[in-house]
Amino acid sequence: MAVAAAGPSLRPAWFLLAWLLGLFLIAGAQAQQITGVPGAPDTTTTIDGRTLPPPPQPFIGEIQLNAAQSKPAWPARVVPPKDAPNILLIMTDDVGFAAPSTFGGVIPTPTLDRIANEGLRYTNFHSTSLCSPTRAALITGRNHHSVGFGVISEAASGFPGYDSLIGRDSATIGRILLENGYRTSWFGKDHNTPTWTASQAGPFDQWPTGMGFEYFYGFVGGDASQWQPNLFRNTTAIYPYVGNPKWNLTTAMADDAIHWLNELNAINPSLPFFLHYVPGGTHAPHHATPEWIKRISDLHLFDKGWNALREQIFANQQRLGVIPSEAKLTPWPDDLLKKWDTLSAEEKKLFIRQADVYAAYLAYTDHEIGRVIDEVAKLGKLDNTLIIYISGDNGASAEGSPNGTPSEVLQFNGVELPVAEQMKWYNAWGSQETYNHMAVPWAWAFDTPYKWTKQVPSFFGGTRQGMAISWPAQIRDKGGIRWQFHHVIDIVPTILEATGITAPETVDGIAQKPIEGVSLAYTFDKAKAGADSPHHLQYFEMMGVQGLYDDGWMLSAIPVRPPWELVGKAIQDPASAYRFELYDLRHDWTQSTDIAGSNPEKVRELTDLMFAEFSKYQVLPLDASVATRMVLPRPSVSAGRREFVYHAPVGGIPRGTAPSLLNTSYTIRAEIVVPPGGAEGVIVTDGGRFGGYGLYLLKGRPVFLWNLLDLRRVRWEGKDALAPGRHTLEYDFQYDGLGFATLAFNNLSGLGRPGTGTLKVDGKEVATHRLDRTVPMTLPWDETFDIGQDTGTPVDDRDYRVPFAFTGRIETLTITVDPPKLTPEDVQKLQAAQRASQDAN
Repeated sequence: MAVAAAGPSLRPAWFLLAWLLGLFLIAGAQAQQITGVPGAPDTTTTIDGRTLPPPPQPFIGEIQLNAAQSKPAWPARVVPPKDAPNILLIMTDDVGFAAPSTFGGVIPTPTLDRIANEGLRYTNFHSTSLCSPTRAALITGRNHHSVGFGVISEAASGFPGYDSLIGRDSATIGRILLENGYRTSWFGKDHNTPTWTASQAGPFDQWPTGMGFEYFYGFVGGDASQWQPNLFRNTTAIYPYVGNPKWNLTTAMADDAIHWLNELNAINPSLPFFLHYVPGGTHAPHHATPEWIKRISDLHLFDKGWNALREQIFANQQRLGVIPSEAKLTPWPDDLLKKWDTLSAEEKKLFIRQADVYAAYLAYTDHEIGRVIDEVAKLGKLDNTLIIYISGDNGASAEGSPNGTPSEVLQFNGVELPVAEQMKWYNAWGSQETYNHMAVPWAWAFDTPYKWTKQVPSFFGGTRQGMAISWPAQIRDKGGIRWQFHHVIDIVPTILEATGITAPETVDGIAQKPIEGVSLAYTFDKAKAGADSPHHLQYFEMMGVQGLYDDGWMLSAIPVRPPWELVGKAIQDPASAYRFELYDLRHDWTQSTDIAGSNPEKVRELTDLMFAEFSKYQVLPLDASVATRMVLPRPSVSAGRREFVYHAPVGGIPRGTAPSLLNTSYTIRAEIVVPPGGAEGVIVTDGGRFGGYGLYLLKGRPVFLWNLLDLRRVRWEGKDALAPGRHTLEYDFQYDGLGFATLAFNNLSGLGRPGTGTLKVDGKEVATHRLDRTVPMTLPWDETFDIGQDTGTPVDDRDYRVPFAFTGRIETLTITVDPPKLTPEDVQKLQAAQRASQDAN
């Protein structure tokens, strides 16, 4: 009986001993696998890459009834092929070929110099001539129309080559490298997210994080203030500049990239990285810190003017050997631009200031890029890092008017200020008080020795970009120069060849379009420095202007509209509207001598070949409009809505998804509660310092304000502070014009017309004012729509500072829009005007 009684009490001890023994045996088996034998947690593998993501790996362990007799195995971690380099892909913005010192310019760019001196300098590399089209081609390896970016997203239209949608059949280099084991990131400008998906509502498949870039820190859209940008971390809006007046994005994004590199290295130094670094510099606004502006101004680089600058740069280029010795400097366009010696003293003073600030911005941007490269070196990774540094995504920008502008938003609304007016901003140029851009002649000079500028795809002033590539482990011809023709679509195949990664055939089960570029990795070999380029044929097209490169021949359309005329009538028949010139680039590096007249057969041959390429790559239909396509209907979460109702504060909604109050009648109605002691703060605002509107309480008094492009502010204001309790505020605007409806007839007469606004408090009219003009085309693209607070910049700095959150309660905010409707008589008049315009052309 005693033994029987003892049995139950001893059984748990024996089970515990057996269980511990089993754990010991399993742990011992696992400890052996951690050393690197197949199936251990740190086992790695490479994939053939043709199918992404790769299929699940088979279990290579052994499963028996009990774990003690079984063999565990972990899926192997996917890594790139052995010795594949880290990738640092850098591209600056709106930098002409001749701006940086690396390619003969006077602006110091020591980081670009360093990459060129440690690697190779490319003198015949090309963009598409415009921002987001180049960027789409860069990250996909396909022509910009092939991936929906025939033009910027803000001007997208409903045709496959122009819808600004990178299809799932065109995976980006970020996605390819991610699936092959790289950690991927994107810092800076994202101009490849469609405007109608750029809000916090998504969808996010066309954001960097949805295109294969695991981490994103930057702004979404064509440009942004460097002082108060529309900044995102991944897909979350952030506002690090609030309360920090010396904060600047150019430095902040370098800091964030350095942090990302260090964090990755601290977690696992063996992880390969792909860092896509695309700062806003030097797209307008040219925002440099006061220290950089002083540093560059003290050098007096531009005191002799733009004509002398061209001569100086051309001599530098010959000395550096980045143009052939026989290359000619193209003539100054006397019919388009003023010469420096014809200017007044005041004009020269302003223009020198513009150039100094631009140069400071470029030097500042290059310096911060250098900090990121320095960090790669500090981590001991520079030797096996492929650095591709492309100087600009198109030629220098001529979008600042012949006189420049203190606010680029003015230029995109068709407003050009004379020099005397601009002098009011002279001391503030480059600060947060300006959204500044330089005069067109500086852009032409920064494209020396070529003709034309950004937006023009048929001349190298618009498309030729300086580029430097270093890879210390592989490139031995340090400081070498490469002359082969290449294009931005060639970067993806170059990266794939350098990493040993195969271009995928399917991604997520979707067959992929072929990569359309060719690798330039052959140029890394000094023995092939003089080899012929495998890139034989390349079409060019931008907003109707056409061109074709064919093995040393260049067919070039002469622009009908200069790039600085942003608001005007569209060319109705771009397929036949242009006169073409022909250049033999083998003997004419700068497109200086037109030989079309003596070679009509060659012109016809290349024209036919060009249109065949257009058909192949989704370029058709040609569209030469500019301003009108910026405001034509496109997908939007607000499209077709006439009433918008909000019940809670929201902030940072991009303008592409907010109610548009331009060229229409509208009513804003706010039901609010004022607490005991009163209230103040923003109820609703859209825009900011450089244009927009706001409804807010200021010391308890209701204010509605229209900021008309920083030129004039019109206020509707109640005299008395609102008492505690419920109140209804209403602003009603009656527009006098025909609005966007006139654009269907290629007519801008309906835009920016007058109107009358009335502010009411609890049904009682407190202020009425008439606007003799309204904003015709656009509010600032980096500002946002906010309820209950203000992000970005205030519509009036004299009234408040952001965020100026509303201290009461917003119960309901209703915005109702009432667009003008065309009568039959209106249609007849517009049709008659359209016919008259066509006859005149």
